[in-house]
Amino acid sequence: MPDVKVTALKNGPFKVEGAIDLMWDDGSPVETKKDTVFLCRCGASTKKPFCDGAHSKIGFQAAAESVPESAE
Repeated sequence: MPDVKVTALKNGPFKVEGAIDLMWDDGSPVETKKDTVFLCRCGASTKKPFCDGAHSKIGFQAAAESVPESAE
């Protein structure tokens, strides 16, 4: 997908620009109606996998960058 751009918005969702195939874990497609979607990364959205703005209500603070010492 060379024409896809993913941006982690500060303390917010992932902004995905471009045509993508988004799938549920069972392989069924997630309907997307636009070429730009905002995917939740705070875990509080009621419209997962999409962002509903809940990150601002819960005070989500994203890590500035990856943490090499993490167990993951």
